Amino acid sequence: MHFMKKSSKCIINIFSLKYLVSKRMSTQPKFLKEDYLLAKCKQLPPSLSQDKHKGEAGRIGVFGGSLEYTGAPYYAAITSLKVGADLVYVFCMKEAATVIKTYSPELIVLPYLDHSQAATKIEPWLERLHVILIGPGLGRDESTFNVIKQVISLCKKLRKPLVIDADGLFLISNNIDLIKDYPNKLILTPNIVEFSRLVGNSETEKYRTNSARLFELCSNLTIVVKGPEDIIFDKAIETKVTGSGSGRRSGGQGDLLAGAVATFLCWSMQKDIPIESEESHDERALLASFGGCKLVRECNKVAFSKFGRSMTALDMTSMVHTVFDHYFENKKNVIGSVFD
Repeated sequence: MHFMKKSSKCIINIFSLKYLVSKRMSTQPKFLKEDYLLAKCKQLPPSLSQDKHKGEAGRIGVFGGSLEYTGAPYYAAITSLKVGADLVYVFCMKEAATVIKTYSPELIVLPYLDHSQAATKIEPWLERLHVILIGPGLGRDESTFNVIKQVISLCKKLRKPLVIDADGLFLISNNIDLIKDYPNKLILTPNIVEFSRLVGNSETEKYRTNSARLFELCSNLTIVVKGPEDIIFDKAIETKVTGSGSGRRSGGQGDLLAGAVATFLCWSMQKDIPIESEESHDERALLASFGGCKLVRECNKVAFSKFGRSMTALDMTSMVHTVFDHYFENKKNVIGSVFD
């Protein structure tokens, strides 16, 4: 009898162990390969049709631009346009507006970030935008951060897909509850230093473990950790973007990435991709992140093959068309050999 009781306990413990192992395995992230994601990304660009009106392919809002930093919002905004968004609005400080306008006549520049009634001026514009990007060239002035806090609150209310980069990440690092229960897709695009600041831990190789608190706050979160290989992950799936690029690290390349991700996110949200269920997972933000990372890495490679050490982020923007055609439109172009 005593032996049977001990045996029963052993059997129960074995089944308990199997259950715990099974549960742990079921919560392990699913890794998606680049080929799979690239094939999916090719489905995102909207068709070009005479029946469509201006704005359908994307209305993007970029929040950034200060006295010190006018290039960053330009790079993000012009890349968003060149990838294929129809309209891009730059919300900046008054001192930056005229400078940014001289860079490009295509951008709609609104000097509202330091307006005395900033949130009131900005809210009507937010309603018409598909995706909001916060951070490039924002600066760290406390009064600007106070406005951005209001903007994030408005984006929550309007359920706008959101991308946060650069100084926007610095704001989030010190005010982490700003992303709590965000109701739509939210993509953070930190480099390794910014990621360490976000999670309060320098062990970046444990990126998913260190991000547990962020995912507890926001289940709609996707994180892109930029580095020698870009690591993209959400609460259930992950991938890496490797290869291409070059050793040239001129300023502005992260801004290009943020702008590209914003347009891809707009398109992915317009597509009929199944939302999360027992059988599937909503991959839209991860697809958008992959598309932006892949495009910018290849732009870096192609621009470097032409300009070498003199390559700048501006040279990379001129390669968006070539790279996009090759990877996302299934077209072969005159410099296709560069991609081999």
